Parts: sequence; structure tokens; C-alpha cells
Amino acid sequence: MTTRTYVRNGVRVEAGEGESAGASKKKGKKEYDFTARKEGVEARCRVIVGDCRDTLAELPEAKRSELDLVFADPPFNWNRAYDKWDDALAEDDYVAFTFDWLDLCIKGLRPGGALWVNIPDDWAAEIVCFLKGRMSRKPAAAVEMQNWCVWHYRFGQNAVERFINSKVHALYFTKPEEPAAERRGTQTAPAAERRGTQTAPAAERRGTQTAPAAEHRGTHTEPGAERRGTRTWNPKAIAEMSDRAAIYGDKRTLSKKDGMPAKMRVPMDVWYGQFWGRVQGNNTERRHYHDNQLPEVYLERVVRACSNPEDLVLDPFLGSGTTGVMAHALGRNFIGCEFSAENAKHAVERIQAGPVRLGAGIGGSSAIFEKRRELSEPNP
Repeated sequence: MTTRTYVRNGVRVEAGEGESAGASKKKGKKEYDFTARKEGVEARCRVIVGDCRDTLAELPEAKRSELDLVFADPPFNWNRAYDKWDDALAEDDYVAFTFDWLDLCIKGLRPGGALWVNIPDDWAAEIVCFLKGRMSRKPAAAVEMQNWCVWHYRFGQNAVERFINSKVHALYFTKPEEPAAERRGTQTAPAAERRGTQTAPAAERRGTQTAPAAEHRGTHTEPGAERRGTRTWNPKAIAEMSDRAAIYGDKRTLSKKDGMPAKMRVPMDVWYGQFWGRVQGNNTERRHYHDNQLPEVYLERVVRACSNPEDLVLDPFLGSGTTGVMAHALGRNFIGCEFSAENAKHAVERIQAGPVRLGAGIGGSSAIFEKRRELSEPNP
């Protein structure tokens, strides 16, 4: 007997179940909520089962615009076999769905907060034009593009009629910062009180961090409430070895004047290298039964660069859980939305187990040429 189904708002429902996209509201949404000490702070993790459009519309932190970082890796509308989600929407329906969840994420961001979207060629142009306000429908609030990055991987889908696709776009936008005068005195409760999970005094919570606060936060060193309205950018936390140091042995890299450590640089906007490939086959990171898993080094770079310990990170499409794995391990508070109860369960297990390659993408070299000259460093 064939089960009849229909699609409503992107959700495939069995006709005999009497379910709809909003049924979970009446029954109560399943939610995971746990706290663990990570990187010297108490990091809270919540995973909510349901449609992210419903969840974000109700989420108190989103209503109060308290999200520091949003990373989204949505369905690509490639007709993949997602659990009860129809991944073959009409183009207009998919674009409307995309703009809907983007609007909710933008509303939820604090001033200066970061939005990252992982998206293929099919939809990158539409999303960029929408976020830049160049479509007939405008975004819920203004955002500014910081980078259009590219995640490059080997072993793309084979093709003979065109070039093989071996990339996905990583779009990086931020909400405009608050003017300094508005930032002062606007935060009504300390971060610990607001989030409910940090009960230790600030000095005690931060006592285990090895890097000074100013170094960790990059260019944003204002204390407390004033820092909340500024863009978070931590270039030293994601630095890689420059080609001058790794290949050419250029001594000029030992006396850099751009604020970065000797021999190091900010990564370029095309991301590739060891551990940056697609997670498939017998890859150590692989979570089985999920064919669109992002590598840990990708999310570690985003989380370290655009948030600080105790910040709040959200992923509206949790999937295999990589954003949660890295955010939780790095001492960030995390909220993940996942439509599939089964995916949510496995993602939570993976978050609790922790990453397998923490730090693997930090501090190395992405150079593609052989070394030509050793770098002669002066004796200490």
C-alpha cells in the first residue's frame, strides 16, 4: 500500500497522519538542553526539533536580537532524501522559503553580529542580491557583505559536459554596528544573567584562557556592553602561515607591521587544504546516513573568527551537527534548529562526543608550491 503524501511549506507530510507544519507546536517541541565546561566557561547547548521558521519566530534570544553569530547550511533544493522535508520545491517557493528564514536570522542578530550562509552556485546570486537589497523584496534589516568566500574541495561530482564543480560559496555578512554613543548603557543585564548559564565570576570564568583578552578578541577590546554592538573579528585566532614564510624564506615576514604575528597571515578567501575535503567514505569525521556534512576545520574557522567564548551561536539547519560540535567545544553558547527528530538526536550525540580535529586547521600553511628556501630566524 502506497502512503499518500503532500507538501506544505516545504514539509512533506503523510496524508493519513493529520499532521501539518505547525503540529509540533500543539504537542510541544522536543528540545535538548545541556551545559558543559569548555574553554574555561560554562557553555550551554540547546537543540530544538522543528521548522526553523517557527522556532526563530518564537525564540526569546532572537526576538531580543541577541545572536552573535548565525551559520546556515540550508537544503539546496537538489531533491535529496531529507527526512519528511521536500527538497524539490518549485523555484519561487524555494526562494520565498530562503528569504523567510534569512529575514528571521537577520532580525535575531545583534548589531555587529555575523551571518554566514553555505550555498552552491544555484542560489548564491539570489541570496547575495537579496541581502544587498537589490531584489524587489528587501531584507528585514540592512546587512553588509564582508567576504564572498569559496570552500574548495577535491572529488567534486564527475562531469564530462562541463567543468567539474568543486566548490560551495561561504557568504559572510554582518549587521551594521551600533554607534558608540548608543552602545553605552544599553545592555540591561550582564551576559551571565541574560543567558542563565554563567554563574562564576568573570575572573574565575576566564582564568583558564591562555591568550590575553585583547589578543583573543582581535581589534575589539571594549569591555562588556560596549563590545556587544561591535563586529567581532579575531584574525589571530585563525591565522595561517604566509607563503613568504612557508615557501620563500622571506625574512620580511619576521617583522610584520600589520598587527599579525611573525610569519602569519589572515587566511585567503578561497579555503582548501588538508582536512578541507568533503566528508564522505571512511573519513574520521563522518556521521553515517548524512551526505552533506561540512568539515570541522570550516566551522572552527568561522566560529573562532566571528565569535568569542560565551557568545551565542545559532544554526537554523543543524543537520549532522558540525556547527554545534565546534561552537560547544570552543566555549560558545549554542542553539540549533533541526526539522528531523532523528537527525537532531544524532547531532546531539556528536556534540556531546566533541570534535575529532580541533585545531587541525589553525596555524598551518595552505601553500601549494614546494618550499624553495628555508627561513633563517635569528637566535633568541
